[in-house]
Amino acid sequence: MVLQPQAEDPTGEFHWATPAGMEVPPDQLKLRLDFYEEAIVLTVFENGQNTVRLVSATDVALAIARDSEFSSGFLPRDALWWRSGRNGQEVAVWRPPRVWRVALMAEPLKPPRRFSLPMPGLVFICSRGNPPGVWAAKRRPASPEDLVYKAPAFNIFSSGLSCQGTHHYGAELNQLPEEFFASFFSPTGDPKNRSIRHPDNLLALWEELDGREKYPNDDLVEYCRVKDLLEGKYRRR
Repeated sequence: MVLQPQAEDPTGEFHWATPAGMEVPPDQLKLRLDFYEEAIVLTVFENGQNTVRLVSATDVALAIARDSEFSSGFLPRDALWWRSGRNGQEVAVWRPPRVWRVALMAEPLKPPRRFSLPMPGLVFICSRGNPPGVWAAKRRPASPEDLVYKAPAFNIFSSGLSCQGTHHYGAELNQLPEEFFASFFSPTGDPKNRSIRHPDNLLALWEELDGREKYPNDDLVEYCRVKDLLEGKYRRR
């Protein structure tokens, strides 16, 4: 069965779409939310009277959450935090400083250039099947006030979100950081201002670091604080 609105009925009644002859009373409108640019208005219809008041988005979310259940399930190793975002469940995963082997498609129709690159500690915000957001950190984040930095890598936009390209990311959140480095890099996204020494030439930084064991953390470019990642502000930059 489905509900069909009565177009000319100002009370907003709905009637069950039932076989002819069945007497099913209309479903009465009890409550309505109107979303404006500046406000959310709640109207309650009860005993022939209408009560109107302003409510907040938090009030609406909490009312819905009372009838909803959320679970993070088993979090991946080195998980920093979990949140429910626009792509569903998002998990921040930490990878400590290490050397990564990467391939850069610098020129079309030519073999990729191979690098052995030391990278700083990295924060990956991961959701199933989507390219991760990637940022750098001088140490494992332990406070919302800790600083995060721009990741010194290609395939990343100025917001920190990465470009998927031709790579298809899987459902295992703990594998997304490794998938990110296993995919082919190209001079896409926004590679500028990712190094203090080489603000306009990320490739020059990679060539300088190739074969080294440790990333120079004093070359990192500040981006925001951990609390901005927690609140998803990077998606609005």
